Amino acid sequence: MRSRTPKVLQPLAGQPLLCHVLAATAGLSPHATVVVLGHASDQVRAVIPSGVTVALQNEPLGTGHAARCGLAALPASVDQVLVVYGDTALVRAETLRSVLAALAEAPVTLLTARLAEPRGYGRVIRDAAGWVRQLIEEAELKPEQRSLDEVVGGVLAFDAAWLSERLPLLAPHPNGEYYLTDLVKRATDEGTPARAVAADDPTEAIGINDRLQLAQAHEVIYSRVRRRLLLEVGVSMPQPASVFVEPGVAVGPDTVLLPNTHLRGTTQVGSGCVIGPSTELVDTQVGDDCRISWSVLEQAVVRDDVQIGPFCHLRPGTLLESGVRLGNFVEVKNSRVGEATHAGHFSYIGDAELGRRVNVGAGTVTCNFDGVSKHRTIVGDDVFIGSDTMLVAPVQLGAHARTGAGSVVTHDVKDGQLVVGVPARPVPGRSPRQSSAEESSEAGVARELRSE
Repeated sequence: MRSRTPKVLQPLAGQPLLCHVLAATAGLSPHATVVVLGHASDQVRAVIPSGVTVALQNEPLGTGHAARCGLAALPASVDQVLVVYGDTALVRAETLRSVLAALAEAPVTLLTARLAEPRGYGRVIRDAAGWVRQLIEEAELKPEQRSLDEVVGGVLAFDAAWLSERLPLLAPHPNGEYYLTDLVKRATDEGTPARAVAADDPTEAIGINDRLQLAQAHEVIYSRVRRRLLLEVGVSMPQPASVFVEPGVAVGPDTVLLPNTHLRGTTQVGSGCVIGPSTELVDTQVGDDCRISWSVLEQAVVRDDVQIGPFCHLRPGTLLESGVRLGNFVEVKNSRVGEATHAGHFSYIGDAELGRRVNVGAGTVTCNFDGVSKHRTIVGDDVFIGSDTMLVAPVQLGAHARTGAGSVVTHDVKDGQLVVGVPARPVPGRSPRQSSAEESSEAGVARELRSE
């Protein structure tokens, strides 16, 4: 991989390679899982979920030796052993079940595939009757065997008792390593040939050994997810190849994913939404009938019938209630925005609680950081915030309060009160509830400011 990161930790569609393998084996039941660690074991151990046993291979003596380390950590009661290489990240649970089921006919079964470009893989050697005779690593292939296109996938299954007896009999190769695949020839020599299970999708047998194969694996994963959403869920994608949805994401029917949309992590999108173009949602929950375009949302919650974008950024801790409208260049962080509140453009809402039906004028900023600590801004229902208002937290605006354009609000504003100026001060004798239509406009508020 030419990387400081161990191969099994290379990211694939949002998860390390090893986590894809563990997700596939988790679909088997009942089961006990052992991960055999060697190189960079401390780094790899950090991503292994609870309930998975770890065994150490202190010396890199090959797959046969690794299998011995793993077998010693399994419960003595197991009757079948499934071995999956840590870079076989494209294999699926249903394929693993097929390999295990074939153990009813033989003590050893394995996953194979025919590849147009078998370079880099061990080959399957069959006899005249078509039975698997042995597996040969590419480095040991004879010239006449290099044209063989049936390769060994990184999945083998064994009868546990048979494996326990034969593993100690493996002999080292010239490089000092013990090859687990040598047990296939031993089974043949004993008159019980191994059974090969051909992968329905040849990509499942692929091991990921370099950056090119990693890039190809990304496309395989994303293609599988897109196919499922299109055919099984009822999601629309006008240009599917430009949409990237990670396996842990859920999307509801009648939602449209437009080009350059990225849905990552644990994101959930409801039905009837339009997401994109050029939008990224990370660990975010979106309700039904929402429209999000040209925006980035991270660890946010969005209720039904919300419109966001273009060019908005929702940061962690954001909650938008139903009917919220955020226009271009609005950033929200660690805040709750109440129902039917509108922020049309160029605003920052941070560490705030906004009530229902609030109008946030262009250029509004919640000044939440004093250089040492963060402070909250609380805005009541039906508040009108004039353009370029600075809300210097901690500060609270009561229901139906209003601020004039350019105001710097440094003190709490009472219910129904109008404040203007720098710093903002109440306008004597004026109630915004009784103001004329002109005064209720942003221009009218600006005139109040100039009269000061």
